[in-house]
Amino acid sequence: MSATIADMLRLHARNRPQHEAAVHDGGTIRYALLDRIVDALCMTLVQAGVRPGDLVGLSLPDDVRHLVALLAVIRVGGVILPLDRRWTLRERQDVTTRFGAAIVLTDEHPAPAGWLFIGDAPPEPATSPFDAPAVAIDAPMVLSLSSGTTGAPKGPRLTHRQLISRFMVYWIDIGLGARDRFVIATPLFFGGGRAFALAMIYAGGTVCLFPPPFEPAELTHFVARIRATAMFLVPTQLRRLLAEERNGQVAFRQLRALISSGAALFANEAAAVRERLSPSLYQYYATTEAGGITLLPPEAQDAHAGSVGRPCFGVDVAVVDGEGQALPAGETGRLRYRSPASPTGYHVGDPSGAFADGWFYPGDLARFDADGYLYLQGRAKDIIIRGGVNIHPADIERTLLDMPGIADAAVTAIPSAEFGEEVAAFIVRSAEIGNAEIRAFCAERLARYKVPGAIVFVDALPRNSAGKVVKTQLLPLWQADQARRSAACQ
Repeated sequence: MSATIADMLRLHARNRPQHEAAVHDGGTIRYALLDRIVDALCMTLVQAGVRPGDLVGLSLPDDVRHLVALLAVIRVGGVILPLDRRWTLRERQDVTTRFGAAIVLTDEHPAPAGWLFIGDAPPEPATSPFDAPAVAIDAPMVLSLSSGTTGAPKGPRLTHRQLISRFMVYWIDIGLGARDRFVIATPLFFGGGRAFALAMIYAGGTVCLFPPPFEPAELTHFVARIRATAMFLVPTQLRRLLAEERNGQVAFRQLRALISSGAALFANEAAAVRERLSPSLYQYYATTEAGGITLLPPEAQDAHAGSVGRPCFGVDVAVVDGEGQALPAGETGRLRYRSPASPTGYHVGDPSGAFADGWFYPGDLARFDADGYLYLQGRAKDIIIRGGVNIHPADIERTLLDMPGIADAAVTAIPSAEFGEEVAAFIVRSAEIGNAEIRAFCAERLARYKVPGAIVFVDALPRNSAGKVVKTQLLPLWQADQARRSAACQ
């Protein structure tokens, strides 16, 4: 493996020039044309002073310009710094300063100082090929920022080889390839959306861009119209599809692979997706920092409901105790893993110790069963210690989501004078249910100390771009609820 993604784009432009490379709201771009458009932006980058090894920020919408920019930065030998367009300008500027970006590409006009406006549309195709520098396969390619739920963004610099190694899981374990028409319906800032898009270009497939936000019916129509064969969605998007009265079963059943990643699907949700949307559901457990961990394919989901699957191709996964010793099947411990796709550390410090001795510790607690299937037991830092007893929020969340009338739920700790910490449940209702009903439902299925001591009803749970609940934002919701109750009693 010595060819970069940009090298493969050049090769596809010669070998299959009229094959569709990208489908977007403005039409279709074939490989020969995409190659020339990327060359044009490369020339602009070089004229702006970008040199191999420079960090280049991308503050762009999730359209074809973003895809072109990714490929151009790769071709000139730069290092991609993803910036979430939902961040404020100050937040984006803080990140570029923190990591030392040489330049930032933007569609904002006028561009902030030190940023480069790249136009309202992709550049006109180059009339002559760009003389690309030789880029080593082990050179850095992207600063893989974690979507994160707390603190400042952080991430390692992934090399070309490490990112391409992640593609092996897509090809070997999921079976994606050059004949696929893959829908990208998540932000290109998000590691999953970016990786699947670049993997399709590397393989010579077709990237079909359908950027959020959108209504479920719009996605259904798009999938049918462009004859999609595969798609990646986060669980939040799947839940919205399931909430629709008409789920477009015909459209989604044409998919060979419907991939869910970014957060865990509960067993009942996965069963509903397979029944009502697509039987070809793949549950892919991965991290932005270190790549894929496990995969649960469609044929294993009935027998191993609730699992996140077995280790992906080439990935070494272990569940260990506090001393780093492997635990036997059935015992819960800290999860760690390593693979050719994994870097060895963060670009800017690692106060959490997530990278250690060649392993990456994502912060999850897990257990293996006797057949080698992995089950997540919650986040190590999310453990609720109530009266000295450790409680995993995931156990309670699974129970809550089994209750009719609950559309979404998250559990975290709140302060308790009596127990130190108490269980608090934050619930999005789909029907009129009350605290007593919820506690009674939980009491039939959980130990008494796991029954939520506090219940807060919310319109929606705070989630990040990966669809993960931002649990640090739950405590203020409880505090606000307490303040409202106190005011009502006065």
